[in-house]
Amino acid sequence: MIRAVYPGTFDPIHNGHIDIATRATKLFDEVIVAVYARPLKSLLFSPQERMDLVTKAFADNPKIRISGYHGLTVDFVKEINAQVIVRGLRVFSDFEYEFRLALANTELAPGVETMALITSKEHTFLSSTTVREIASLNGDVSKMVPPHVNTALLEKFKDKSTNSDFATNALRD
Repeated sequence: MIRAVYPGTFDPIHNGHIDIATRATKLFDEVIVAVYARPLKSLLFSPQERMDLVTKAFADNPKIRISGYHGLTVDFVKEINAQVIVRGLRVFSDFEYEFRLALANTELAPGVETMALITSKEHTFLSSTTVREIASLNGDVSKMVPPHVNTALLEKFKDKSTNSDFATNALRD
């Protein structure tokens, strides 16, 4: 059995992530979508909220399991006896970062392979940062994320009064 890990912060999970994970199930017996708990960046959703959103996104896919983790991705991969790390490439600039990451992972865990899947063309512009930014400004992200993620984003950004007050006051100055 070939087990693959698709790691990320998934803050939030979007249709591009779902596409990559779903396509990976055609190549591997089992795909673990691994939600990283403690990245070095600030996040909108807590680790538990991200786990819940990711779990719901793949509820109907028996080949996908969800797991949280912390520490080095390669350590998690070895811990669960996976053989492959799956990564997604959206644009050319992603390649350099992913290439260096794959080389570092190979140095740390020579038996673990990295496979990059090219995003589907309709998702090339998608990133969690883009989704968060659009949602924070009351933009419609409903075509970019599953309905339950859209609802969670609307809930997170429902109090827009501070941004509206700022814009209104800026026009008065």
